[in-house]
Formats: sequence, C-alpha cells, structure tokens
Amino acid sequence: MAAAGHYLAAQAAFSILEGGGNAVDAGVAGGIALGVVHSEYVNFAGVAPIMLYLAEERRVTTISGLGTWPRAATRELFCEQHDGRIPPGVLRTVVPAAPDAWITALERFGTMGFGEVAAAAIGFARDGFPASSFLSTMIANYAQEYRRWPSNAAIYLPGDAPPKTGDVFFQNDLAQTLQYMADEESAAAAKNDRAAGLAAARAAFYRRDIATAIIRYHAENGGLLTAEDLASFHVGIEEPVETQFADHHVFACGPWCQGPVLPQTLNLLDGIDLVGLGHNSPEYIHRIVESLKLAFADRHAYYGDPRFVGVPMDTLLSREYADRRRTMIRPDTAWPGMPPPGMPQDGVDAADVEVASGWAYQAPDTAYICVVDSHGNAFSATPSDGSMDGPVIPGTGICPSTRGAQSWTDPAVPACLAPGKRPRLTPSPAIAIRPGHSVMPFGTPGNDVQPQAMVQTLLNMIAFGMTPQNAVEAPRFATYSYPASSEPHAYQPGRLSLESRIPPETGARLGAMGHKVEWWPEWEFRAGALCAIVADTVTGVMEGAADPRRAGAAIGW
Repeated sequence: MAAAGHYLAAQAAFSILEGGGNAVDAGVAGGIALGVVHSEYVNFAGVAPIMLYLAEERRVTTISGLGTWPRAATRELFCEQHDGRIPPGVLRTVVPAAPDAWITALERFGTMGFGEVAAAAIGFARDGFPASSFLSTMIANYAQEYRRWPSNAAIYLPGDAPPKTGDVFFQNDLAQTLQYMADEESAAAAKNDRAAGLAAARAAFYRRDIATAIIRYHAENGGLLTAEDLASFHVGIEEPVETQFADHHVFACGPWCQGPVLPQTLNLLDGIDLVGLGHNSPEYIHRIVESLKLAFADRHAYYGDPRFVGVPMDTLLSREYADRRRTMIRPDTAWPGMPPPGMPQDGVDAADVEVASGWAYQAPDTAYICVVDSHGNAFSATPSDGSMDGPVIPGTGICPSTRGAQSWTDPAVPACLAPGKRPRLTPSPAIAIRPGHSVMPFGTPGNDVQPQAMVQTLLNMIAFGMTPQNAVEAPRFATYSYPASSEPHAYQPGRLSLESRIPPETGARLGAMGHKVEWWPEWEFRAGALCAIVADTVTGVMEGAADPRRAGAAIGW
C-alpha cells in the first residue's frame, strides 16, 4: 500500500510495488514524484527526512535528509547586513539534501536504481500532468513571489499567469535534470554494478553538471554555496527518539527537527482520561493544546542540531520530567502565551529569548508519503521546500533548499545558524508500532502544525477507536502560541485556530478559558494533510488513509 499527499505520487509508488520493488524503492519513487507534481511546496533539491521500519530486523532508523549551512554562512553576516533576518533568496540556501537522501535510502535499504524509481517523475515533468486546484491556487496566491526571479516565473507563471485547474503543467528543465542523473547512473552501471550506478547519480548532482550550475548561479548572485559544500555533503543515518503511549511505541526523528514534540506531547497526555473528557470537547482541546504548548516551549529552548548543541533528550522524554511538566497545566485556564521551558536538571539552562509578537502567514512547503510492502517494511517521509522563496537555478528546474529560513540569528537559541550546522527542521515523519499487532507510518505537511495534526490523528485512533480515514477526517485545531519555526518567527500568544465543524459553543468555552479563538473553514489545508497506513502484522491486511484537505490518495492491494 502507498499513501501520499498527491494521487500521482501514490500511483508512482504503487507501480514500483507492483514491479517487485520494496517499500524503500516505492517510497523514493513517490517522494521524487512529489517534487514534480507538488513542486509548489516540494522540491527535488530540497529536504527529505525519512523514517524506515525494517521488518526482518524489527528495527526503526532514520535518514536525516537535511542539509547544512554553507561554510561561509555566519550569524554575523546576517546581523550586520540584514538586521538579523534571513531574507528570501539565495542567502536562505542550505546544501540540498533530498537527492542524497533518496539515493542513500536506495543504496542502503532498496533494491532498484535511481533511473527506475525516478521514471514516473521524469514522465510527469516531461509530459505534464493536470494542475490540481491546490497547485493553481497556491501559485496564484504567491504570483508576486514567483515574479521575483525570471527563472521561477518562466515555469510557474507560463504566459505570465498561474496555471488554471486542469491545465497541463510542464517542467521540462526538471525532467532533463532527473534524466541526466539517470543517464549518468546507466553509464556507470553498464557492468551490472548497482552501487557504481547510484554513486554516479549522486555525483551528477553534487559534483558534476548540476553542481556546476548551482555554484555558478550562487557566485553570480551573492550566494554562499561552494563546490566544496556540495561535494563533501552526505546525509546522516541516525537513531529515532521513542516513547510508549498506551500499547503503542511511537518513533519520531531526533532534535535536528521538531520530531520530539510528538512523543513529548504524548508523554504529557499519558494517563489522562481523554475518553472521559469527550472527543473535541472544550476540556479535551484545552488539555491537548496546553500539552502542546509545553512541548513547543522545550522545542524553542532546547532543540537544535545535536552535533552543535547539547540536547537533553533523555530528560525531555523521561516519565519523571513529563510528570513535573504536567502539573503546569491548569484545567480551566490557558497559558496566555508560551509557558516557560522545563529547565531539565542536567546542567542545561533554557534559552530566555524575547520574540516579537505578530501574525505572519506561513506558506505551505511540505508533503508526505508512506509505503508498506508485502514483507512488512514501512517507509515514512516528509519531503519539502517549495519554489516561491528562492530562485530556480536556470536550466535545471530545481530550487536548492531554502530551509535556512528555519534558523535563527540569536545565539541564545539552540537553532541559531552556524557554518556546517543544520537548521531545526519542521518536516518530521513518524512510525507507530503496536507490538504483535500493527505497524503504522504516518505524517503530514503543515510547518509547526505537523506534530499537532499527528497527535490528534493518533489519539483519534488509539483513544477513540476511529478507523484511519475517519481519524484523518475528524475536525482539527492548532495553537500558534510559540515563536514560529520559519522566518519571520511570528509569535501570536494564545492564538488557537479551530476548524468550523467544531461547534461554536466549544469555541466560546475555550475563549472563556483564555484561548484567543480564530475560526478556520470547515476543511482547512493549514490544519495538515495527514496520510497513514495501518498494516496488521498478523493478517497482513493494510488500511490506508489520505487527507481530503489536499489532493492525497491511498492505493493498496
């Protein structure tokens, strides 16, 4: 089974399963396809954090899929020349990680070559595909941003206008870029040497013609990326973080992203009679939102690239710590803003950071894909980085990762930028395992809303017994009472957004508790677009779910 944020990506993944590939082969195929059919907010040269469950080993592992700041990037540069901001454009660029993440996944855990799994994406880019209403709406909404760079406008505003829903949308340069990598692989693998072929595909991007085009553009337009930054880059294979909630083990990516917000929040909710509170009742929403606020406070104070900062992850995920933090939740009164962090007792001081209040809309920039194969292997990935806040490299169709927007220039923040350091990423796939019963990869786009949508969907299934699709479709809510991950790091203390399928009297009661309630439409794309697959490890039956808030689909047999 495959489930993805766009039906063509799900189709691309499932066709690989039908052709004999495993979950990793299929997941990579679907992930690359998302960079074509969802290229308004996923880019082949962006980020691609991946989580895998290896059934034979009963082991979960992650591929970071996140690039580093160039060696020439310093906080002093941004403070002196840009008033501490990280402006749109080439200065937001970190080393593109997605190509290496996809190839590393194939190399270590897959069975197929790059050209095989990229074939569907190449076809979608070369031959075109019908623009979804979401794609056409997003491009129209950000037409002025696309016009900042002629290379972006040429692709996304053909004829100086956004594509209309149903228009066939072409990306010829991107097709040629992907085909070039496949051709380089084919030439190197002429003697049936799969490893040599994958190495050649990687080199085509990071050392040869594609790298040359990227570096030339940066050199001519004030960018910081160098040939050395690209040639020396490799993604990391890292251990996940884990917690147990009810009878499920929930795995998330480490503190180089916001992944630990999910298990931290679940720890705060463990032992609470959620069913007794009532699904989406004022008391239920309040309890979850206040738990999320505590986790986001710790995210802001402690999370960062563990290669550069000490993150007290063992303490943050301990039951004793959750018990202490839980006492800060008041049953009928909301924290007016972000609560103080937890001050873990292991020598790490929390960052005391002042941030400006204000609301700034965050552009969508992420998608999700999951796959489970007939052997029980599971693939969960959240590829990202759109095409509206950085330039497309002329002739390539790619927009190198602008994920630098999720760094800070304040040295008191663990996510402060530094040469060779990774930004603190929002994309954060997950896997939940019920030992002896099921494996469930799940995830969503949504920037800071990702762990919020994931917590709610997981609780819908575990606590309330909903089917995966019903759990995904249930009305959602989201707090914004923390500094946002992305520039300009907007902070709206107390803001709570509710989908309007939630009764107005619920909103009124939450307002009386101190939440600043804002109403979303009945079905709001900013509430996330969650996909999931529940694979029964006893019967082999799988049940998939895809979110109607965007153009997702689940396909299985």
